[in-house]
Amino acid sequence: MRDVDLTVTADDGLRLAGTLTLPAGPGPHPAVLLLHASGRLDRDANTARLRMEYGSPMAAALAKDGIATFRYDRRGVGATPGDWRATGFTDNRRDAGAALRALAARPDIRADAVGLIGHSEGAVHAMSLGARPEVAAVVLLAGFARLGEKALRWQAGMIARDLPSVVRPFLRAFAVRQLARIKATGTDVTRVAGMPVNARWLRELLAHDPRPDLANIRVPVLAITGGKDIQVDPADLDEIRRLVPGDVEAHRIADLTHLLRRDPGRPSLRSYRRQLRRPVDAELLAQVSGWLAHRLRETEPADRH
Repeated sequence: MRDVDLTVTADDGLRLAGTLTLPAGPGPHPAVLLLHASGRLDRDANTARLRMEYGSPMAAALAKDGIATFRYDRRGVGATPGDWRATGFTDNRRDAGAALRALAARPDIRADAVGLIGHSEGAVHAMSLGARPEVAAVVLLAGFARLGEKALRWQAGMIARDLPSVVRPFLRAFAVRQLARIKATGTDVTRVAGMPVNARWLRELLAHDPRPDLANIRVPVLAITGGKDIQVDPADLDEIRRLVPGDVEAHRIADLTHLLRRDPGRPSLRSYRRQLRRPVDAELLAQVSGWLAHRLRETEPADRH
């Protein structure tokens, strides 16, 4: 495989810098757009403090199955200009749509065989884009299937389990007050406990309901959430299975966490740094790449077999 620097133009003219990974052999190739989780993430899903190192191994796994991959730096991150804290949830979705169109339009990519892989927030954007004519298959990793505010409240409750019982009521009351305050704001950025917070992104996430998008997807869907995920309820897999009208395959992997690593211990945010010392789960990568290779090659023209 080989990596190529690629910059695509967003709807507002901003240039999204990323990496196109091409498999060995002549094109045009099937391709996948990678959409990452929330936060100040670069093209490999890394932040300054937490290095997910997810983009490169996924691209390598897909390249072995003959599939190209495009991944990009978020606004205000890496080589992409802009202000990350002033970027909304809907901005992220529009950027993903622009990247999808640019990928499908390339002469070295098969326009009839472009898929999406979304993780966490990226999975929710993949749900929104799944009905686009450019999309031939969708992979949802840890995607929620309920109103955004309900998903966030579930996450907060799971994370709070590790806090001392004496402080939980106080933190819960603080969180409720701050959430109401953010919902009442009209600015891109506000401060919570003295720290700047992307208020517009949070307001838009809280109000977003992905269920209508799931009901509009007509292409094959693979949905995977870990049984040890404390940020997205694994039970939402049942809702995804119920809502998607077409071919949907859903898997709850027992020891898989939100970080796409396996951990036999009790799930907790405190274990995240330890988990990130290990690579992304190899079985997950193989499962996703194998599923996509089968689905995207089903549309391959007869003269290419």
